[in-house]
Amino acid sequence: MENRRSGSPVSAAPNDPTGRSRGPCIAAGTPLAEGAAEGAGSAFRVAALQIAAAERSGAPPRVPSDVIRYDANAIAFSGFTDATRRPSPARCRSRSIPVIPRLPAHVGPHRCGPGEPLLVIAGPCVMEHERLCFQIAETLAAAAAVLPIRCVFKASFDKANRTSAGAFRGPGLDEGLAVLEKVGKATGLPVTTDMHLPDQAPAIGEVCDLIQIPAFLCRQTDLLLAAAATGRAVNVKKGQFVAPGDMKHAVAKLLAGGCQDVMLCERGTFFGYGRLVNDFTGLPVMRRLGVPVIFDATHSVQQPASLGDATGGDRTLVEPLARAAVAVGVDGLFLETHPDPDSSPSDGPNMVPLDRLRGLLERVLRIHEARLAGELEIGS
Repeated sequence: MENRRSGSPVSAAPNDPTGRSRGPCIAAGTPLAEGAAEGAGSAFRVAALQIAAAERSGAPPRVPSDVIRYDANAIAFSGFTDATRRPSPARCRSRSIPVIPRLPAHVGPHRCGPGEPLLVIAGPCVMEHERLCFQIAETLAAAAAVLPIRCVFKASFDKANRTSAGAFRGPGLDEGLAVLEKVGKATGLPVTTDMHLPDQAPAIGEVCDLIQIPAFLCRQTDLLLAAAATGRAVNVKKGQFVAPGDMKHAVAKLLAGGCQDVMLCERGTFFGYGRLVNDFTGLPVMRRLGVPVIFDATHSVQQPASLGDATGGDRTLVEPLARAAVAVGVDGLFLETHPDPDSSPSDGPNMVPLDRLRGLLERVLRIHEARLAGELEIGS
């Protein structure tokens, strides 16, 4: 089987029906029993760091005994689709492997997590045309060449949760993935997009280095398992209705599906009707689950349905929130950007003007670096 982006052969893990190499092959299993992950996050994080250090040194990794293990014999998921294949009972009996998130997470050629440069996931809200995607991606690549960041280009081929049924949604799966593939090849940037349905997973996994799970869908078990089955990194946006600690269940489902490269993304919490707020104490809570945490500064300033048949927002609040997030501690930022946000058919009021993006990143990075220096002082 060939990689759609590079054309190079892809080696399959044993018995892997997708033909994609997943690094360490992890058998599918089940989510933790109710409440079993309480307090396990720090153990996951320590274990992941130990395994990463062992991989660098060439020594065999040792999994601490206090890390919760996922039993491949106890599969309890129903409603499997073609994209999420249930392993045979014989295979389950033959393998009982501790599944823990990889830290730092691998996102294409990049690493995201402690000790790594800030990961910036950025792009337009929705694909309008190929020329726009290239303009934004080239700007991101230029910024990544001079700033201590790693960039992933993001664009949605279908905004399936627009306020109005008549709102522009995007070019669709096939055309959208073709554009992402071109952008990735031309700029060298990893690419990501939203996945709304389990049966979209194989096509998205062939092109994208990172799969994004929308906030409204973060609890959808079949969707998470389908994303995990691609072998790609998965970034799950925390639902506006979900407590930070309860994102352990999304992590558990992805790990149970064999995904080691799991990321969580904070994007605001409902505060009454038509308003979002950020609980910054949730950032360390989610990081203690042992996975990198991204802060979505642009969706956090949304004002849902405030424009009647569309969502409004206040882009002047994007930078203050991004500064606060890096001061508390995150592993990456998510920012939607556009050369003319007010002309964007989706989320224009929340987006950062493209010509102001680099300045915003430079200012935010100064705070990020100061926090890292402070952590070193505390550690010493």
